[in-house]
Amino acid sequence: MYKYDGLVIHQSHDDEGIIEVVENNGERALHFGSTSRQSSMLLADPNRLHSLYARAMMAGLLFHDQPREVLMIGLGGGTIAKFMLHQFPDCRLKVVEFRGSVLKVARSHFGLPFDPRLKIKIGCGAQHVRHESREQAERYDLMLIDAYDHAGMAPEVSSEKFFDNCRTLLSKDGLLVINLWGTDKDMFQQVTWNMGRMFNWRILFLPVRGRGNVIGFAFGETFPKPRMKDLSEKAKHLEQQYQLEFSTFLQDFKRNNPSVINRVIHK
Repeated sequence: MYKYDGLVIHQSHDDEGIIEVVENNGERALHFGSTSRQSSMLLADPNRLHSLYARAMMAGLLFHDQPREVLMIGLGGGTIAKFMLHQFPDCRLKVVEFRGSVLKVARSHFGLPFDPRLKIKIGCGAQHVRHESREQAERYDLMLIDAYDHAGMAPEVSSEKFFDNCRTLLSKDGLLVINLWGTDKDMFQQVTWNMGRMFNWRILFLPVRGRGNVIGFAFGETFPKPRMKDLSEKAKHLEQQYQLEFSTFLQDFKRNNPSVINRVIHK
């Protein structure tokens, strides 16, 4: 069967709806019953980040290039988790994924490994953050939020209370990265306001070129403020190391954050 301009190699259903895996021109993509790709992978290079939004989320490495304790909300095909495990041997990941069937597909069709550094919990990410923030603080130096269904961004990860709980769990010098859907203007404005208030407007936004995604970055209370010149040099080094477009990311940070960039970066 062909769908979304490709060959459907897997189709299943759970209580949340349909899960499809589609191949086309050497790419494998995860869909939740719509044309939107939840994850994508190059079959010839499965450990490389292929999705444009996933690549943009890694722009956080400009500021925090040695993550150790990572919390991810939303697994999808597991391509980001797989990249983190492959590139950072000293980091440990906890992933909260709402749908157990999505985890099964990430294992079977996207090569998500069984690794002692990777712990996966099936459940609501917002509930997990709320419960864990009651028990401990400053647990993670990197938090990656990528919670989507077929209709768009999950509303549970957009509230002021959610970001307040995230701030509790994030180390004082940590970084939170969230995948937002910029074309939903009301939701985007709400998330921007809530995230900005909770992180004292130490935030940056990175529109994903050619896509509707906007990646949000929120910085911990004592996050060291880098100089733009140093970031420019670092971008060149990171590009060689990870084959990601860090210099472009830095240009777009400067272009799209005129009112808040001085809170995060020394010019």
